[in-house]
Amino acid sequence: MYERKIQPNLNCGLDLIGEVIYGKWKIRLLWFINEGHKRPSELQRKIPDASRRVLNIQLNELEKHDLVTRKIYPVVPPKVEYSLTEFGKTLIPVIAVLGQWGDEHEDHLRDVILKQVVSSDL
Repeated sequence: MYERKIQPNLNCGLDLIGEVIYGKWKIRLLWFINEGHKRPSELQRKIPDASRRVLNIQLNELEKHDLVTRKIYPVVPPKVEYSLTEFGKTLIPVIAVLGQWGDEHEDHLRDVILKQVVSSDL
């Protein structure tokens, strides 16, 4: 199990939100759960580049931060569904604004990212 060596800096809102949503797939997971994709297999299909293990780790972290809840149904095989908490729902408008900003600056962001990728390949 990973053990954190440096204590997080929690002095401002940006530090706090970084601790909660830092992770390659967390924002997408929150967005897709909000859209109604609640089963782990559905989330895996929506994010095929992520391994099931990483998705499970990030879902567990989102659950620990009170952004999602996990419901396990007592059936065989076990059925698991995730849903946003009321607290998690308050993050959706923020994610929507970030997505809108990304859409508005898509060309510029793509150019900057591709330049960085090309320069790191040299």
